[in-house]
Amino acid sequence: MNQPRHRPLSVGPIRAFEAVARHLSFSAAAEELHLTQSAVSRQIKGLEDELGAPLFNRGTRSVELTGDGQVLLRAVAPSLDRLDTAVRQIRTSRGRRRVTVNTFASFVSLWLLPRLEAFQRANPDIDIRVSATDMVVDLDDPEIDIVLRYGGDHLVPAGTPRLFGETLTPAISPWLAEQIARGQAPPLSTPADLAGHTLAEEDDNRPTAEFLSWRRWLTLHGQAGLQPRRWMYLNFTYQQVQTALAGQAIALARMALVADSLERGDLVEPFGPAGRIDAPHAYWMVVSPQSIARPEVQRFRDWLIEQGERTNATLTAQSASSVQRLAQAVPELVSPAPPRSRSR
Repeated sequence: MNQPRHRPLSVGPIRAFEAVARHLSFSAAAEELHLTQSAVSRQIKGLEDELGAPLFNRGTRSVELTGDGQVLLRAVAPSLDRLDTAVRQIRTSRGRRRVTVNTFASFVSLWLLPRLEAFQRANPDIDIRVSATDMVVDLDDPEIDIVLRYGGDHLVPAGTPRLFGETLTPAISPWLAEQIARGQAPPLSTPADLAGHTLAEEDDNRPTAEFLSWRRWLTLHGQAGLQPRRWMYLNFTYQQVQTALAGQAIALARMALVADSLERGDLVEPFGPAGRIDAPHAYWMVVSPQSIARPEVQRFRDWLIEQGERTNATLTAQSASSVQRLAQAVPELVSPAPPRSRSR
């Protein structure tokens, strides 16, 4: 008669069992674990001997869990997940502290990176890993601590902090503004004057792109049928801003992302506050539930909220002073344009 077995099971065979059960393949499990197939088979055989019960029905071309195998898998799978999470946390706490933040590429280039140096200077003991992608990542991804998202509130959990909303404005370079003032470029006193210029348009088929488009702006300003001198279609917001900075086109800029450029005078709003339109989306900060307790994540979260408040304050101040600054820099853009003779 078999004696009851009380010896604890080794983790190695348990991990091999979980991999085979998940793949229903000894060869796939061996590849994942970087072992030979025969080594995995020996571990499973040793585990079955320890338990006194078969865990798999092995066919010529298939592998199936037995009833006992299914019972063991239900206990093993969550236990290994908890073990792996604990190991990651221990490794993180024993090494340098790191926070991984995910967001879309233009937000990284235009908003996050210009501010990040200040955080790192104040927190030299925290490393920041930036994961930039335009794909929506899973909020339960264990490798991501903070996600900065753009869209409606239905895309984020209830109670998610809102960093700031979305306002769009035409933006040009000071060089182009000077060319216009000297009469060396087509006028730009009214929305209809956009017909003489190149417009940088977002080349994007996502639903949010509709609210960021020149077509929406032109329609709201009574120019639904206007055709510019030419269109320049670009995939990313930061590319549109770059074309405006270079004087190659007029960008419909997302004010929250170019607030600093407007403040420094690197970009100019040709129509001032009258050219601004709102979009129904916002920028949000989502903190992973498994990361929220870590002090470095809390510190970075608080810093992001502070930076969002500063951006909101900058936008409010720009609303009050935009026309005054523009009138001082380029009076022709805010005063009625004199009649110009045009060739027919």
